[in-house]
Amino acid sequence: MRGTPLHLHFAGLVAGVVLAAAVLSSSRSFAEELPWLVSPVPAAPIAPGVPAVPGVPAWLQAHIGDGDGQISAVVLQRARAFYRQKAGAGAIANPCYFAMDATRPGGNGRRFYVICEANRTFRAVPSGHGSGRHLPDMPDFSNGARCAKNFSNAEDSKLTTGGGYVTAEIRTSFKGYYRAGGRFEPLLRSFLQFEGEGATANARKRAIGGHPAAIVSWICRIKSPSSPYADEDGYVPYGKLIDYSAGRSNGCTSWPPSDAGNILALAQNKPTTVYIYPEASDIVAVGRAVRAGKSPSGAGLYWNASCLREIGAPNFWPRETLEPALVQYKEDNPPARPEPLPICKSP
Repeated sequence: MRGTPLHLHFAGLVAGVVLAAAVLSSSRSFAEELPWLVSPVPAAPIAPGVPAVPGVPAWLQAHIGDGDGQISAVVLQRARAFYRQKAGAGAIANPCYFAMDATRPGGNGRRFYVICEANRTFRAVPSGHGSGRHLPDMPDFSNGARCAKNFSNAEDSKLTTGGGYVTAEIRTSFKGYYRAGGRFEPLLRSFLQFEGEGATANARKRAIGGHPAAIVSWICRIKSPSSPYADEDGYVPYGKLIDYSAGRSNGCTSWPPSDAGNILALAQNKPTTVYIYPEASDIVAVGRAVRAGKSPSGAGLYWNASCLREIGAPNFWPRETLEPALVQYKEDNPPARPEPLPICKSP
């Protein structure tokens, strides 16, 4: 990249390329968002012999199943019950609710659900799960990109916590500049804060929420005093735009940028519920069944069969035990003082 004339490219880029934030600033109504929600593949008729789930309308029942883009019965039942509980208490009034099945394969697997029963719309999109960590002298509680084995509500664990959440405010922050189409563009990423209860009660403290799976991997600094994101010395970070839709998060729910804007728009100023499966009790029960040589499904438990074969048995790491260990690790291994980014030079 060239060094001296770059400030010319940055001028007037306050409203540059924005992931999700552009959608949020639009004046489109909720009704205009509905076409996005319609499942791209019509739901199959309910297979003969498959028992109907009590209380679930037929159109939604047709989306229940273990295939990609379908929702498992237990996940739907819990998500509906949690949504109705909060709606009945007057905590929310959004006609849509969200759910996620973190036992299913990640990557391009569609396991995050947007359900609007009043309009009979259902949408399933990919989503990331928490990466966890593999630290020296500590048990390995990391996850692969495809299947999640480890879960926790411990701060700094970078793991997913199952349970119920209510969406809160949306915050948009600058993540750096990247090059696109011969121009230098700012990445502004919107973040939907989740508020939890019970095992998820520390969601705000952990900065757990939902956001597009995109980040700028910083490489160097560019002089651009006219940029609204410049530091006190007039520099802005520059790097490579990374789309990690098929990867993992730091514990948040991440969505492909192409879907994130629509999801965020549905929750903007309209709180709703998010139910993430599995909860701690599910993880413990499935783990015990597997270690006892029993079939979880035979014991009335649910876990995606493909991922269960891959991970062996899931683990839940309670914050009461993992969090103190992480605090001690941080005290024993303080992070090195970050070096300033180098200044970008001409090739």
